[in-house]
Amino acid sequence: MASGSCDSVNMDPDMELLCDEELEREAEGFKEQGNAFYIKKDYAEAFNYYTKAIDMCPKNASYYGNRAATLMMLYRYREALEDSQQAVRLDNDFMKGHLREGKCHLSLGNAMASSRCFQRVLELEPDNSPAQQELKNAESILEYERMAEIGFEKRDFRMVVFCMDRALEAAAACHRFKILKAECLALLGRYPEAQSVASDILRMDPTHADALYVRGLCLYYEDCIDKAVQFFVRALRMAPDHDKARLACRDAKALKAKKEEGNKAFKEGNFEAAHELYSAALTIDPNNIKTNAKLYCNRATVGSKKLEQAVDDCTRAIKLDETYIKAYLRRAQCYMDTEQYEEAVRDYEKVYQTEKTKEHKHLLKHAQLELKKSKRTDFYKVLGVNKNATEDEIKKAYRKRALLHHPDRHSGATPELQKEEEKKFKEVGEAFSVLSDPKKKSRYDTGQDLEDEGRNMGDFDANNIFKAFFGGPAGFNFDASGPGNFFFQFG
Repeated sequence: MASGSCDSVNMDPDMELLCDEELEREAEGFKEQGNAFYIKKDYAEAFNYYTKAIDMCPKNASYYGNRAATLMMLYRYREALEDSQQAVRLDNDFMKGHLREGKCHLSLGNAMASSRCFQRVLELEPDNSPAQQELKNAESILEYERMAEIGFEKRDFRMVVFCMDRALEAAAACHRFKILKAECLALLGRYPEAQSVASDILRMDPTHADALYVRGLCLYYEDCIDKAVQFFVRALRMAPDHDKARLACRDAKALKAKKEEGNKAFKEGNFEAAHELYSAALTIDPNNIKTNAKLYCNRATVGSKKLEQAVDDCTRAIKLDETYIKAYLRRAQCYMDTEQYEEAVRDYEKVYQTEKTKEHKHLLKHAQLELKKSKRTDFYKVLGVNKNATEDEIKKAYRKRALLHHPDRHSGATPELQKEEEKKFKEVGEAFSVLSDPKKKSRYDTGQDLEDEGRNMGDFDANNIFKAFFGGPAGFNFDASGPGNFFFQFG
C-alpha cells in the first residue's frame, strides 16, 4: 500500500475510517504549508498546496475558502468566486466564505449579488465591520451605475467616465465598467486612453466582443476606417447580435464610400457633384470628428469660388479638429483672396507654430507683407487703376483724378467739403509721384518703406506735381458752368 493512500477493496469500516483520518491529516499538512506560503505572499505556491489539500479532502469548506483568498490576491476573481461559492455550498454558515464570495462579486461589478452575500455575513455576525463597509461600497456602485446610465442617455460622457472611475475603485476587475468608460472616452475624443483600456482587456481575452468594438471605434474616429471595419467584423464574429458594432460597421463603410466618391468627382473636375457628395457624407455620423473635419475641408476646396462658404467650412473643420493644419492653410488662403490679411496672418502663425517648414514660413511672411501693405494708403485705389496698370494708364488716371479733386474746382463748396477734396487731391498727387517713378513703385509694391527715399506725407506739395504734370507755371481756373469746365490762366 502506498504511503498516504488506502485501498478500499474488502476494507472493513474501521480500516476505512483510519484511511479517512490519514487523508485528513495529510490534507491538513498541505493546508498548513499553503498558509505558510500565503503569509510569505508567495501566492502561487500557496495556491498549489491548497489545491493538494482540496484533492485529498474535496468536501472541506475551509480549503476552498483559503484557495479563494489566494486567487483573490492573484487577481483571479472569477476562479476565486467559484471556490468561495463551493465553500458556502459545503457550509452555509461559513462566514468567511460568504464574505469572500461577496468581495469577488463586488470586484467583478456584481453589486446586487455582493449585497446578498454581505447581508448573509451580517446575519451570521451582526458586528462584522468589513461586511458593513463592503455593503456600503456595493450600494455606492449601484448608485454610480444609475448615474452613469442617465449620463449616457444624455450624452454626458464625462459624467459616465467619472462614475465608472469611482465604481472601479471598488470593482477593479469589472470589464463591463471598463468598457463603458473606454467607449465614453472614445466618444470624448480621448482615443489613446480608450485604446489603452480596450487593449488591456484584449490581452487577457482576445475574443472580448465589447473590447474589439471599442478598439474599432477609436480607429474609426481617428479616420483609420479600413482597420476599424476589421475590428467591427471581429466583434460581430464573437457576438453576432452586437448592435453597436453592426451600426458602426455600417456607418464606417458608408462614410468611406461617400468620401471616396467625392474625391473621385473632385479629381475629375466635377466640383458641383463633389460638393454634394461631401455634404452627404457629413450627414452620416456627426460623432466622427476627424473624418468630418476632412470632409469640411474638402468641401471648402471644391467650393473655393464661394469664399465665404469656404471659410465657414474651414472654420467648422477647425472647430472639430484644432490640430488640422490643412484646414488652417485653406482658410488662410481664402482670407488672402478676400484681402482679410489680419485673419490670414493669424492662421499662418498657427500653422508655423505647429510645423516650422520653409513653405509655411514663406506663406506667413507673404501674409505679413500684404497686411503691412494693406495698412498703407492704397495708391492704386486712389488712382482707380489695377496693379498691372501701364505708365500711360497711370498718367491718364492721374489727369482725371487730379482735375476732379483740384481745390480750385471746389472753391465754392462748404469748408468741410473743401478740406476733404484737398486731402484727396494731395493723395492723388502722392500716388502719382510714387507709381510714376519705377524705383519708388518697386519699393512700394514690395512693401518697403518709402521714407528712406525722403518721402514725407506731411511736407508733400501736390500742387508741384500738378504743375509739373500739366507743364510750366500754368495753372487752372475752374468756372462755375460745370464740373468738367476749366481754362488755362498763364501767370
